[in-house]
Amino acid sequence: MEVPQIPNLILYAIPFFIATVIIEGFSVKKREAENYDLKDTLASIFMGIGNTLIGFASKLVVVSVITFIYEKYRIATIPFVWWAWILILIAEDFCYYWFHRISHENRFFWASHVVHHSSKKYNLSTALRQTWTGGFFGFVFYLILPFIGFHPLMIITQMSISLLYQYWIHTELIHKMPNWFEAIFNTPSHHRVHHGSNPIYLDRNHAGILIIWDKLFGTFQPELTDEKVVYGLTSNINTYNPIKIAFHEWVAVFTDFFTSKTSLLNKFKYFIKAPGWRHDGTGLSSNDLKQEWLQKQK
Repeated sequence: MEVPQIPNLILYAIPFFIATVIIEGFSVKKREAENYDLKDTLASIFMGIGNTLIGFASKLVVVSVITFIYEKYRIATIPFVWWAWILILIAEDFCYYWFHRISHENRFFWASHVVHHSSKKYNLSTALRQTWTGGFFGFVFYLILPFIGFHPLMIITQMSISLLYQYWIHTELIHKMPNWFEAIFNTPSHHRVHHGSNPIYLDRNHAGILIIWDKLFGTFQPELTDEKVVYGLTSNINTYNPIKIAFHEWVAVFTDFFTSKTSLLNKFKYFIKAPGWRHDGTGLSSNDLKQEWLQKQK
């Protein structure tokens, strides 16, 4: 099978990222100064730089594993043809949905993903606020792809395309896309909901490119005109320090594990239960917060 030459799309996109972050920053600051914070933007950019640098190491792990599965265990060989790119878009996006959803429902994965939700602002720089640790294990959700027969280069390329797509939806400058587009694709409106700390918005709209997965699996929530999105975490970390942003939840998880006075089984549950879970029943998960909110609405 002939393997095409495909460049590193993320590296080529970096100048575009920088230019658009600057343009949006000036636009937002001029129109709504309270919605822009230079320190927050710089923190997000530093997180993106760290993610890119560490990504060189994590991608070695990812490529090695998926290549091994592809070469040793694939059940078919999918060629580099036009229809294969449509298939990999759908298949990779499906895998991304479950990776993203589990990253909100399991504290081990949340400890990495929380980085992306730690900003109380929502702009293009927020898209750059990426994990420094998740690249080493999040790929397990994609291992079905090389097994089916997608070439590693096709998989990595589509993962990059998905990441690039999700960049532009991190903005408040676009209110709504056309109805047909909102019905099928992830949009700024859908993703603003995902970044909301409002109880009604928690753990919703996990889509990468196609919002249809959320609608199919019951995690879709439209942006409400009477419920303005409040960005950030339910308990914000209030820091611009990249090291603290990257590792604060990992520190919290291991602290709970080593200091909680409970059984070894319960200690391990701090890694696998939903964020907010506590062995003594005093914690509040996103579902608990949502139920409390719904009760107050009655």
